[in-house]
Amino acid sequence: MPKRVDHDERRTQIAEALIQVAGRQGLHAVGMRDVAAEAGVSLRLVQYYFQTKEKLLFHGLQHLTDRFTARVGARLAAAGQDPGPRATIEALLLASLPTDEESRIFHLLYSSYSILSVTDEALAAQPFIDNPDAAENALTQLIQQAQETGQADPGADARTEAISLLAMTATMGTSILVGQRTPENATAALQYHLDRIFHRGQASPTARLRSSAGPEGDRQRRP
Repeated sequence: MPKRVDHDERRTQIAEALIQVAGRQGLHAVGMRDVAAEAGVSLRLVQYYFQTKEKLLFHGLQHLTDRFTARVGARLAAAGQDPGPRATIEALLLASLPTDEESRIFHLLYSSYSILSVTDEALAAQPFIDNPDAAENALTQLIQQAQETGQADPGADARTEAISLLAMTATMGTSILVGQRTPENATAALQYHLDRIFHRGQASPTARLRSSAGPEGDRQRRP
């Protein structure tokens, strides 16, 4: 009896190969043949599952987003059973900063996909993300929740603060990639703005870790 093929597992295998190749060469330079070689399968098989390069890239982005969601979940689990609004926001933002290889690839490919879709009609025809406002809405609701429970500045505009935090994180992620600043410096800047929104009594997990590390843990390198 022939072995039954797990199609979801095969798609994941190919998506992982795309992520690895694109992380090394850049999304713009990746071809379906490159992905097939990385995955150890035939070009015909990659074409069977994804038909076009644009569909392959979009599936790879979805897979990358799933990995990011798991990364945020791991940060929240480490923060405890009820991390609260600030820790939840911090987990979301810090997980997207390129501080290690996985987050570097996430930021690089996510940014590359959005830029390429502006000028590539075939790529633009693929939905970039199912709900482009999901992260903004989530942060807005968390800030509003903190305001209602007295943990954040009641006079702050929750929507504007959410937009600003997301834009700031995206920009600082790129600045880390190009060597303009260090992950430590970017993290400190985020903490500064979170301190402005949330009452200082709401210590973040990152701040607690720095405090327990002593003076050396507080020393930030300048870009």
